Amino acid sequence: MNARGKLVIIGGAVDKGSFTEAAFDANPANNLNFFEKGILRRIINESKHNQDSRIEVITTASVIPKQVGPQYVKAFEYLKANNVGLLNIERREQTNDPEVLARIKAADVVMFTGGDQLRLTSILGGTKLHDIILDKFNNEDFIYAGTSAGAAAASNNMIYQGSSHEALLKGEVKITSGLSLIQNVIIDTHFVQRGRIGRLFQAVVGNPRVLGIGLGEDTGLLITNDGKMEAIGSGLVILVDGRSIADTNLTQVEMGRPISINNLTVHVMSMYDIYDLKTHTLEIHNSQYAEELIIPVEVDDDEQPDSADLE
Repeated sequence: MNARGKLVIIGGAVDKGSFTEAAFDANPANNLNFFEKGILRRIINESKHNQDSRIEVITTASVIPKQVGPQYVKAFEYLKANNVGLLNIERREQTNDPEVLARIKAADVVMFTGGDQLRLTSILGGTKLHDIILDKFNNEDFIYAGTSAGAAAASNNMIYQGSSHEALLKGEVKITSGLSLIQNVIIDTHFVQRGRIGRLFQAVVGNPRVLGIGLGEDTGLLITNDGKMEAIGSGLVILVDGRSIADTNLTQVEMGRPISINNLTVHVMSMYDIYDLKTHTLEIHNSQYAEELIIPVEVDDDEQPDSADLE
């Protein structure tokens, strides 16, 4: 990633953690699960002006924007962000509105809510608004944040359809172009709860250069311009690396038949772990194999220390 901006991609939220679920409590203090591990807080802290950053919440992906948007605004305001706006963009012609474009140009953060990623890309793709977001992301201290559909749409390759239980049948996973803020990855969301690992397997075997990223609920990745991805939130991130694939039957079987893959690499990340997109290495934050600090013990030349002294 050579852009100046940062990406925060979030896998969605479980029932008690989301500001968009039916179980939402009117008091934000009772709905801390979505950001108590630092996801929304981290967005604020990483932004250009912290709590004073201009944040625009964009609900394009959702079919219920008037219900979804205000809850994200409320969440940010609960975390003391004091410059938050809401844009309900439901049609392509709205993306040419001078007021809308001016607000995007002035934003330090855009936050795309969940919904349908194909709806998001079909409305925003190729518009002036899309161009402004790409330009700001490439050239400014700017954050693109997205949850669920907003996360899935961030890459140049985007999964938009495919049942979980049939995902390893040839042709069952549908892929199209995303918003292209990051290249050579493909992102799937609600990953653990909905059992979507097979979707990433098929996406990666078709082009093993692409790194599959599966985001669990209440979990995200902070991706910075040095190519580092840090896991944030309380759940898991699954990475599917196909560069070492030795064999597959992908081109030999008919549509709808099972796919075989030999030697696919999978990594599992949790909070604070860091994956380097340049070196393809994973640093586990709390590794049991981390080198322990050795404190030297001074002893007389003719005296050997008791083993307890070295513990």
